[in-house]
Amino acid sequence: MALKDADRKPLEPVQVRELSTEDLREELGRLKETSFRLKFRSATEAIDDTSQFRMLRRNIARIETVLRERKQA
Repeated sequence: MALKDADRKPLEPVQVRELSTEDLREELGRLKETSFRLKFRSATEAIDDTSQFRMLRRNIARIETVLRERKQA
């Protein structure tokens, strides 16, 4: 169960906490890949919506935070 539009919209903490650890790891990998592709694309062409960088970073941080919390518990 992947998060719908996680690379385009901010995630709610409730959405993130509902997912299993494995789903979170998969989503984290997908978001990091999207971030890499966006950075690469911005180096070669103009990006219209630069707010995607910030949103992706924050969504990645939200997922990493939940994974860290689960590891400590």
